Amino acid sequence: MRDYIFTTQSAAKTKQIACQLAKEIMRVGSDCARVIALEGNLGAGKTTFVQGFANALGITEKIQSPTFVLMKIYSPHKQKYLKHLVHIDAYRLERSAELEHLGFHELLKDKDSVILIEWADRVKKLLPKETTWIVFKHSKKMNRRTIQIKK
Repeated sequence: MRDYIFTTQSAAKTKQIACQLAKEIMRVGSDCARVIALEGNLGAGKTTFVQGFANALGITEKIQSPTFVLMKIYSPHKQKYLKHLVHIDAYRLERSAELEHLGFHELLKDKDSVILIEWADRVKKLLPKETTWIVFKHSKKMNRRTIQIKK
């Protein structure tokens, strides 16, 4: 995958971009969990992106940022090659070691999982080099955001 930059003006468009990425990621096999690092300010679209990604995988549960529980694990219904979608919010973590206490290294070994991490810059040193980084930024124009996908 190469780098892409998108501009969005709505939650629906952000979810559509996430859906496209989910489909692309699921086409590629992996020996370990696929990690997607989400970085951006409050309200930039990280959780909305996760909602679109989860929807593309057939997850029907309501997706909310797991800020207080730190991690939620969902089981996709449409994907036979994916057992878990792991949604982590690192906003409240003070040290990356706190993520290790949640069994993060074990999660990384599961080739049948995708891990999406909001506020991933806080745990950057724990992430594998194959991590896909997605940077969300508010635009100067009202309600616009840019989404940069880096591989």
